[in-house]
Amino acid sequence: MIRTLAALGLAAILPLTLAACGGPSPSNTAANSGGTTTTTAPVTLTDAQKKALLADLPAAYQAADLSNGEAKFAVCRSCHTTAQGGDDMTGPNLFGIFGRKAGSKAGFTYSDDLKNAGWTWDAGELDKWITNPHALLAGTKMTFIGMPDATDRRDLIAFLKVQTSPPPKS
Repeated sequence: MIRTLAALGLAAILPLTLAACGGPSPSNTAANSGGTTTTTAPVTLTDAQKKALLADLPAAYQAADLSNGEAKFAVCRSCHTTAQGGDDMTGPNLFGIFGRKAGSKAGFTYSDDLKNAGWTWDAGELDKWITNPHALLAGTKMTFIGMPDATDRRDLIAFLKVQTSPPPKS
């Protein structure tokens, strides 16, 4: 009997756990004025627009594998959204992160360490951060343990540049 109850409990929890770790992307949701969440259509960029956005990054990031970056973003997706106007979750929405002062997104409550970090997000700062956030700022609230592989970080950062930037004018 106890085994059956435990199995039922696991069966109920497992789908919720999997959804939080890589289920459907919440990156295309936004709260409307009525307080409910609505789905917005994702922006589809042309290859030329993606290339233009990547050209803003240092040369090493311009050869990134965006598909691998998207796959690596799966670990971020349970806490972050990327669409313009997307919800803040456990972590802030990342749209417009490039060029934004760390810990400054309006409406999100950051740790004091991140609010006082004094840097602006760019490819280099994101690379250091994603490597190991706690080594960079011991007092961060971010629970992510880091991504040690340099190629995966490069691809993730390039993916973020494409996903979180306004489309360039063609």
